[in-house]
Amino acid sequence: GPKFVHMVYCFARYIMIEDMKKLSVGTGIPFAEAVMWTPEDMYMANARHRVAYNKLLQVLQRKVFVIQEYKKKAQ
Repeated sequence: GPKFVHMVYCFARYIMIEDMKKLSVGTGIPFAEAVMWTPEDMYMANARHRVAYNKLLQVLQRKVFVIQEYKKKAQ
């Protein structure tokens, strides 16, 4: 459900941030720190979050639909 999708989204974001921190060590690129900053315009930040969250939800729903169709055709 929605709670699970939100948990997966938060986990994926955490993994992405940790990976960026690891890859940007010693490069002089403060990209990982920039991800953790609080944006000045919270409205735009929330809008971007909603767009990304909805896109992830659509991808997961499409995947479930395709799997259900394959199961129907396999029977």
